[in-house]
Amino acid sequence: MFQKTSFTTLIVGVFVVYVLHTCWVMYGIVYTKPCDNPRGENCILPFLAEKPRLQLSIYTSLRPNADGGHNLILKADDFDVSAKFERIVNVSLPKKTRNNGTLYALVFLHKPGVSPWQDPRQVHFVAQLTTYMLPKPAEVSLISGDEQVEQQNQKPPSIDPTSDLPVSHWRSRLTLNVVDDHFLFDKESLPSDVHRYLRVFQSGRRMVYLPLLFVDELSNRVKDLVEINGSSVELPLTVAYDTISLGRLRFWIHMQDAVYSLQQFGFTEKDADEIKGIFVDTNLYFLALTFFVAAFHLLFDFLAFKNDISFWKQKKSMVGMSSKAVLWRCFSTIVIFFYLFDEQTSLLVLIPAGVGSMIEVWKVKKALKIQVFWKGLKPSFLFGKLDESERRTEEYDTLAMRYLSYLLYPLCIGGAVYALVFLRYKSWYSWLINSLVNGVYAFGFLFMLPQLFVNYKLKSVAHLPWKAFMYKAFNTFIDDVFAFIITMPTSHRLACFRDDVVFLIYLYQRWLYPVDKTRVNEYGVSYDEKTKGKDHED
Repeated sequence: MFQKTSFTTLIVGVFVVYVLHTCWVMYGIVYTKPCDNPRGENCILPFLAEKPRLQLSIYTSLRPNADGGHNLILKADDFDVSAKFERIVNVSLPKKTRNNGTLYALVFLHKPGVSPWQDPRQVHFVAQLTTYMLPKPAEVSLISGDEQVEQQNQKPPSIDPTSDLPVSHWRSRLTLNVVDDHFLFDKESLPSDVHRYLRVFQSGRRMVYLPLLFVDELSNRVKDLVEINGSSVELPLTVAYDTISLGRLRFWIHMQDAVYSLQQFGFTEKDADEIKGIFVDTNLYFLALTFFVAAFHLLFDFLAFKNDISFWKQKKSMVGMSSKAVLWRCFSTIVIFFYLFDEQTSLLVLIPAGVGSMIEVWKVKKALKIQVFWKGLKPSFLFGKLDESERRTEEYDTLAMRYLSYLLYPLCIGGAVYALVFLRYKSWYSWLINSLVNGVYAFGFLFMLPQLFVNYKLKSVAHLPWKAFMYKAFNTFIDDVFAFIITMPTSHRLACFRDDVVFLIYLYQRWLYPVDKTRVNEYGVSYDEKTKGKDHED
């Protein structure tokens, strides 16, 4: 009859379909069907093909429609579309903006010598120069008590930094783009994402579209934000211009819409900034590679999670398993979760870390055989007893931890003292969390060693979740490759590869202590007989 389809095979199949569908969607975004007949009436011709003289004008206004007045901050009389530039202008801040208000930039591309409001063939874009975000608390030395102000040449903020209310921040960078492709659009297959940026006028019997002006919102990063003080009369604004291809424009429009949707669902400016960094800091080709790698990373994470849960769900005995390593894994994931929470990390990272912490707590309950009984609202705990084999494993585990403590404790204490004396933190809680997480990141791999010691003493590795190990190893290999592709410090690269060394030792132990598949278990059935029985049933 039909062979049963495993859950893993089903997940891999869904993953392949998802990757293929995403590739097709991405192809539809970056590829636009051109007009087949340039002389046909269905074609929309580019205005830039006539090489017209243009002027770039940028105004500031308290309202997006300039009803409250406007102020000219930059004018390029003979604007060359193909020549990129970057200029710094000083922008005067109105009183309403200094009092936690908003300021807009009105960008016009129009006919030279004519006001943009009087030019019927002008194109414009409205960008917001301010945004609201919680002020960053000042960092202090926990010994001397001196505060550290990060923004140089800036007066202390007039708003209480401990306030939970967001304050107005200045976006110090404005990035402009114009599509320089003389692309012929087909009226019958005009992309919907480009349609809202397209302005068309009639020239005889032909349709002509004006230059596609675009303001890159993805380039507005949190690192470029400056808190607006009540005494700030003017602030610098970097205006950067560059050309952009039609395919990249369409891709950027979709990404900006996605970030805007996330902000509407409650994502903060910092959450959106982490997503922006994925697209801004890499080119499109490397971004495509990153997508495939991230997709496989997610697949291996899910399979490792699935096999790890299945293994511990069926686990009845801790023979051959290091309970100290399980406890450390639980402690380290909880510390990392609180560290990410203290740093106000994106919810995309914080939620999986919280779920992982709960899973590790459940594994500790399974490892220590803890039973929870409730008497009203008061819980009571009952610890299970260990048999002879488990007590022998526990002795080896305790011996390995004793040797490891001679190296680990001095290193962690020394690092915490160094951070207390020389570094600055927002509070004692931040210092404690940072010291713990630095110890986890720097020396956490050492807690994988007790399991190696237990394997060596028992001369067996049959008790380990090898499927979960393999999927985690694939993810570690992916991280290692990207550590060398992306520019990273040498210490980070060494941190990526040290886990591989430990895993290679695990593989060596698996080869050194092979599983005897012909050995009969307590039910009188061997592994080979069990496998043959399943094949016969199928």
